[in-house]
Amino acid sequence: MGSFSIWHWLIVLVIVALIFGTKKLRNIGEDLGGAVKGFKKGMNEAKDESQPSVTQQVQDSSTIDVQAKEKSDA
Repeated sequence: MGSFSIWHWLIVLVIVALIFGTKKLRNIGEDLGGAVKGFKKGMNEAKDESQPSVTQQVQDSSTIDVQAKEKSDA
């Protein structure tokens, strides 16, 4: 009663492919991958909104400084 061998997993994979078909399995995989990407993007956006990083603050202030210099030179 140990773990299954590679042959057991191959047989299960073949049976699943026969039942659902490869196109349906590919579509399920794409949908699942899109959901995971969307979840990660949402988590990163929520993290960015709640606590701006130091690099963003430095980039924002340097952009403002450059724009101020360009206006004073003109």
